[in-house]
Amino acid sequence: MTTVLESQPRPSNPPATDKLAGRVAFVTGGTRGIGAAIAHSLASQGATVAVGYNRDRDSADQFVASLLPKTRPHGASASAHRGNVGSSGDCRRSIAEVIDEHGRLDILINNAGITIDKTVATMTDDDWHNVLAVNLSGAFFLCQAALAHMVERGSGRIVNVSSVVGETGNIGQANYAASKSGLFGLTKTLAKEAAYLLAKSGKRTDDGIGITVNTVTPGLITTEMTADIPEKVTAKLTSQIPVGRAGRPEEVARVVHFLAADASSYITGQVWSVNGGMDM
Repeated sequence: MTTVLESQPRPSNPPATDKLAGRVAFVTGGTRGIGAAIAHSLASQGATVAVGYNRDRDSADQFVASLLPKTRPHGASASAHRGNVGSSGDCRRSIAEVIDEHGRLDILINNAGITIDKTVATMTDDDWHNVLAVNLSGAFFLCQAALAHMVERGSGRIVNVSSVVGETGNIGQANYAASKSGLFGLTKTLAKEAAYLLAKSGKRTDDGIGITVNTVTPGLITTEMTADIPEKVTAKLTSQIPVGRAGRPEEVARVVHFLAADASSYITGQVWSVNGGMDM
């Protein structure tokens, strides 16, 4: 008779390693929700982590303090950088600040995003432009500034955080869906251009780290943003997820730190879904 042993729950946080030791990462929208989980995950892998925020300096400072116990054992550090991702000037300045403070930038995580939900019939010009400015244009300007530095150094990782809504669409979210879907085209184009520019610079080698650009698309994830969704709506959404539950921010972060690692150099221009099977 064969005895089947039930598997034990695995910890949601990855064990500390040095796989990102010596690397500097910048996570936009990095003090809350998915961004915070990504920042902690990268720190636990040995990276120096800079987080972007827009409003609350005290909260940002407290968050950086929470990262330091994870970064210090690796000889790394953490910092916070204020800026509006919807401003091209702020995007360029933030990248420059991170490089000035830490001497380099190896990993860019474009996580910052906003929602202004209305039906197409009631959506104003500002509703449309403001969401596109942060979620899509901001990612472009951050990538543009970071890519120039990465090509000069000969290596780098860019991970854009999209959404399952960019793949499926959603009533009342035309602006959000368009912005998140736009990241797919941006990712694939940047991946090709990064490879081309690296080869043109003469810094591409067969055994090198290279420069890669990928996208992660979370589904329904339990965060501060989704906490405001009515219970009935959450129940309906959950019923559409094959694994039968919402995801955790740490489950998105695991995919991000995997893509950020040196060993992921053969993965670029790809869309990684973390949605419990909500869209397949």
